[in-house]
Amino acid sequence: MRHALRLALSLVAALCLSAASGRAADYPDRTITMVVPFAVGGLSDVPARILAAMLQDRIHQSIVVENKTGGSGTVGGAFAVRAEPDGYTLFVNSIADAQNLYFLPVPYKAIDDFAMIGMIVEGPPLVLVIDASQPYRTLAELLADAKANPNKISFATSGPATSPAMALAQLNSLAKTTIVGVPYRGAGEAARYVAAHAVQATFTFYAQAKPLADAGKVRALAIASPQRIATWAEVPTMAELGYPNFDYGGFVGLAAPAKTPPAIIAYLSKALNDVVQSKEFKDRMTALGMNVPPAAQNTPQYLADYMRRETARQAPLAALTGIKLMKPEH
Repeated sequence: MRHALRLALSLVAALCLSAASGRAADYPDRTITMVVPFAVGGLSDVPARILAAMLQDRIHQSIVVENKTGGSGTVGGAFAVRAEPDGYTLFVNSIADAQNLYFLPVPYKAIDDFAMIGMIVEGPPLVLVIDASQPYRTLAELLADAKANPNKISFATSGPATSPAMALAQLNSLAKTTIVGVPYRGAGEAARYVAAHAVQATFTFYAQAKPLADAGKVRALAIASPQRIATWAEVPTMAELGYPNFDYGGFVGLAAPAKTPPAIIAYLSKALNDVVQSKEFKDRMTALGMNVPPAAQNTPQYLADYMRRETARQAPLAALTGIKLMKPEH
């Protein structure tokens, strides 16, 4: 009897394994949807669309990028996490998934409810830019005026629970200033309002800052990352200017619902690395101030570990905002 039961269980397990292997062997045989939880043209959307276009050529199957915005990225995440775990719905995650855990009631576990595939790109860093018509030529000049005249200077931000707002809170804490944060609907909009003379300065991302600086509309005073940007080497880092641990670089990654078969995750991870390690992809990311992790480390586990480290690192930064924080769940 026991032998018959063991045999039956073995057959069931073999059939399940065979079915899973079959799904992986046939994958992909139809269109894949890549969910981006932010607006078209944003810092998650642009790398994701470039990846999708290059990846579909490699896997010989269409990939449709679908922008499901709202809730600081949680609307798209909630949609993706409920999708069938068959490899046909992918989710583009980002630094927002680490930050949101402290500020919002996120309806899923940002790490544990997804199967990580790999990182698409790291960066870009935030850049402190000011309206080019302002008199400040250096960060020291800006902060000297801010100290002498409390609440005189305003920084545009992309909302209270975002990297630009946390960077401003950290600057105020370190410099003992009271620069005022003015919220806008995104980092791009915030930068445009600085260029239009509506507010004096902002922390915005490289992709928004560089074109405005090249056009003479804003002036870059500092980079909020440990290293200078190769394509903007004349701009010093915050650390070089006396403000350590100023690192607002971010990342864009790719994930799938948690129960997606391991064989499909492995297939997608290899295909992703084949694309992101290519010279064409790297060159396009460099132009956006972003970089690609080395292939040897860009694994599903690397992305999961990276997100856990980022979640822990965000805690003291989130606390600086003065907002009542939530206890994060992975």
